[in-house]
Amino acid sequence: MLVVRLSSAIRATAWAVVIAGVAAPLVRRRIGAPPVVTQTVAFAAPVGLCVALRRSRGRDVATCALQMWAYVAAYKSPHDDAQAQAQRVLIDYPITIDRVLGLGQLPTVRLQRALAHDDRWTRLDGLLVWTHWSWFLVPHASLAFILWRRPERFPAAAVMTYAVFNLGASVYWVAPTAPPWYAATERPEVPVRRMMVEYGEYFWGERWETLYSAFGGNPLAAMPSLHFATSVMAAALLTRVSPLAGAVGTTYAVTIGFALVYLGEHYVTDLLAGAALSGAVWHWGPRAGKLLQGAADAVATLEERAHEGR
Repeated sequence: MLVVRLSSAIRATAWAVVIAGVAAPLVRRRIGAPPVVTQTVAFAAPVGLCVALRRSRGRDVATCALQMWAYVAAYKSPHDDAQAQAQRVLIDYPITIDRVLGLGQLPTVRLQRALAHDDRWTRLDGLLVWTHWSWFLVPHASLAFILWRRPERFPAAAVMTYAVFNLGASVYWVAPTAPPWYAATERPEVPVRRMMVEYGEYFWGERWETLYSAFGGNPLAAMPSLHFATSVMAAALLTRVSPLAGAVGTTYAVTIGFALVYLGEHYVTDLLAGAALSGAVWHWGPRAGKLLQGAADAVATLEERAHEGR
């Protein structure tokens, strides 16, 4: 009887952690708690779920969803006080570096002058914009493919993918950096168009504002580029599973890298930083295995105790 009560108490506590983690991002502006508190609670939700439920593919998917729920809050939260964030924004250093990389001119400006038209949209424009929009699915679809084809590789793949997301989001708090299109509004010498938004208004019409407000949230989350970083990580992880899947992932990473620069969403500098982030996680992640395994073992022990007597 005591074992049953203890397991019930552990499960109840774990579900409370999940519920609190789901709620924290929703109420963060109302309760006025320090962001580090609300984010800690949000990121605890996936751990709580791993204790509350036995492992299954469904739990794996739900755990990833909770992780991304916490990440989205971490991504958006720095912009809760837009004025304070704007006072800290860094604008000039990526311009300086990209001008060096572009031999005196921003690569974005060179590409837009060579390929973009003021009076019409090309098939290339549409392809690159849709490549950019599809990113919201690509990292998670890659993990779903790994879960389907090589489920034994899924835990490590998920940890590395979401480590890239979370480490990148932490930089957005510490060093909010402007993308090219934002810099163009502050620096007249940066003649960059935000082609993704222009195309969205053209393609979606009146529905664009609603769509953009749903997926936007932090205009100063440019360094490093997580669009590119997570695409590079997905390509590397898919290569371990299947050469064909790896080739598809690599093609996508190259295409979105080009798209991000051409559309005015990121500097080449942002892409290089994103690639470096993925490379660091890929290289150092396995070396942190013992520490991570200790945490995983602790969670597994709690899971076992939570389900004793059932």
